[in-house]
Amino acid sequence: MYQEISQLLMYGDLDEDSILAQMGEVFGKYETGEYNKTGLVRDINTQVKRILKVATDYGFDDNLWHNYLTFFLMMSENPFSMTCEKVGASDGSVNELVENDFRIFKDLFDYDFGPIEKDLGINCFSQISNYKAIHKKDLMYNKNVSEKVRSLSKKLEAAKDEKEFFDAVTGFYKDYGVGMFGLNKAFRIDDTPQGNFTFRAINNMDTVMLDDLVGYEIQKKKLVDNTEAFVQGKKANNVLLFGDSGTGKSTSIKAIVNQYYKDGLRMIEIYKHQFKYLSEIIAEIKNRNYRFIIYMDDLSFEEFEIEYKFLKAVIEGGVETKPENILIYATSNRRHLIKESWNDRNDQDNSNDRHHSDTVEEKLSLVNRFGVTINYSKPTQKEYFDIVLHLARRAGVTLPDEQLRAEANKWELSHGGISGRTAEQFVSYLASQPDAFK
Repeated sequence: MYQEISQLLMYGDLDEDSILAQMGEVFGKYETGEYNKTGLVRDINTQVKRILKVATDYGFDDNLWHNYLTFFLMMSENPFSMTCEKVGASDGSVNELVENDFRIFKDLFDYDFGPIEKDLGINCFSQISNYKAIHKKDLMYNKNVSEKVRSLSKKLEAAKDEKEFFDAVTGFYKDYGVGMFGLNKAFRIDDTPQGNFTFRAINNMDTVMLDDLVGYEIQKKKLVDNTEAFVQGKKANNVLLFGDSGTGKSTSIKAIVNQYYKDGLRMIEIYKHQFKYLSEIIAEIKNRNYRFIIYMDDLSFEEFEIEYKFLKAVIEGGVETKPENILIYATSNRRHLIKESWNDRNDQDNSNDRHHSDTVEEKLSLVNRFGVTINYSKPTQKEYFDIVLHLARRAGVTLPDEQLRAEANKWELSHGGISGRTAEQFVSYLASQPDAFK
């Protein structure tokens, strides 16, 4: 195994601390006979534990060794896999080199752990090759990634040779992409101690769909029309969803990402204090074969906050052409995003700002950078009751309509007023009450 891993070319740029590299070191010692039995067993157990951790994080099952190797191939961003992501596998000399790598991976898939287990008196490889995972709730792991890894793993297990292996892996790259952007639909930005940032996949994103949001049909259609144009490579606009809290603005964005994930749509959520990274974030994703929504939730600025200037600069693009695979979708309770004071509306401003009208215009101009603005207003009393009835029936609540309306009215009076969120919270409460299902 050590010799074969060391011969990898396109997939051979291994981190020395990676599981695959460490497994190669372990088997190198075993194959040469130059090892201390106790130390080698300890090293094996360390790597098996790491495989188990990956399996737990992603909900792997059955053959965890195969799942790990498949996951490694899916996450390997190299010139070949990145090209396959964009245009698929094309004829060329590189294919022969990659097929040789895949022959090695095929051997790793078929590796017989029996001799080493017998010589060392262990059975950990047998156990992870036929593993029965404890059932976990979907929110505890990334189900989307897990299903893809396990599906491709089965195809690779069944591959007769490196050519079938090649077809399966490159087909996956073309269909889904490679690396974290290929496997996941949504991401956050983590600040690093070095003053930079990293992308972190959101494993437990809400699986809500647009049909789950009751009402707001006009608003949803505007959002769908713009997003469909975007994923189809047509001209599309940045979008601002504004209006009352609890009306479904954030839910609509999540639903859009879920709906168009298979069309290559991805979402990156960014917070206001991270706007300083915007240019760098865009530089990292602008050449990928995906459509990215940079998502800003509950966006607003106080008078003293200047982060909106970063946002304006990015939207306007400066000298550099704005990437066609990136849009900004934001939600806000404020129509104009930046807080206005009474002095802003006072033509006879007595402050020291000699160009007061220019300052006001700058504050109000940010919203004009969003080509589509969609108003999510608070529902009427009738619309609120309609939402309650719809959600209650979908949840299986069987109380009569009139009783539901009466209880919903009492609930909203003591829980923040009329909104879709209030209706959802009320139905969640009802669903926990046995009497609601009689």
